Amino acid sequence: MESWNTSSEEGFILLGFSDWPHLEPVFFAFISIFYSLTLFGNTVIIILSQLDLRLHTPMYYFLCHLSFLDLCYTASTVPQLLVNLSGLDRTISFGRCVAQLFIMLSLGGIECVLLVAMAIDRYAAVCRPLHYTTIMHPLLCRALVVFSWVGGLINSLIQTSLVMAMPLCGHQLNHFFCELPVLLKLACEDTGGTEANLFVARVIILVCPLVLILGSYAHIARAVLNIKSTAGRRKAFGTCASHLIVVVLFYGSAISTYLQPVHRYSEGEGKFVALFYTVVTPMLNPLIYTLRNKDVKGALWRVLGRGTDSK
Repeated sequence: MESWNTSSEEGFILLGFSDWPHLEPVFFAFISIFYSLTLFGNTVIIILSQLDLRLHTPMYYFLCHLSFLDLCYTASTVPQLLVNLSGLDRTISFGRCVAQLFIMLSLGGIECVLLVAMAIDRYAAVCRPLHYTTIMHPLLCRALVVFSWVGGLINSLIQTSLVMAMPLCGHQLNHFFCELPVLLKLACEDTGGTEANLFVARVIILVCPLVLILGSYAHIARAVLNIKSTAGRRKAFGTCASHLIVVVLFYGSAISTYLQPVHRYSEGEGKFVALFYTVVTPMLNPLIYTLRNKDVKGALWRVLGRGTDSK
């Protein structure tokens, strides 16, 4: 049996979608398109949030950070996936694998907490509209973002350290990046104790934020139901719909991947779930937040008009 020390010298082979060689060119084409749309959509949101003063609000402050996370998320996996699909190189060094694991867990944890901050913002907007500017003070917004980053990084450091402490056997990862459940399947010994510690860390970073989000929306739902006019209810619901969709997409894939026992984790299904949350979701997020958003559309036209006027 080959141990972790041998793996650290030789690295790993990422099998990716080599089980379906006839689909790899199709995956390459579609993922390339999705990646380009992700880079464009999220970059546009960040630029508009910085240039247009009307978007200098808590909601777009958090959305700007969410877009930055999506850019980092895709940049840490998709370029390597495209190289893998092209057949040029399916290997990854031990150091890069550990770094990728840490980065992916960090970004996922940061987004978990950031979505709570966005839920608090929606709660203040719907349930406490008269006190909104007082509650969502810039200092609180910055503190929530800092807490998101610190919490995600610390949680990721704990999980990565636990995985690194295990002896691993073999060099083949049946995935397209260094995913936590796949690495655990390479363990040479019983992982019961490590899995229990990892599960606690994942509950803290996944379940606890989700409980806070659901609690916020319970108060929001009560406030919306108390609104007598249909137009008022529709407007209140409209301010939360985009965030709710993003929460469902993110937590649906995260829970199915990280809150199930390792022995029940299917590497075949896991690759397609991971493809969804690393490629599809980051591409959809800008569309979800901007498709029916008059503020963003107006900001885009104002920035474009300003650029035309300057010529």
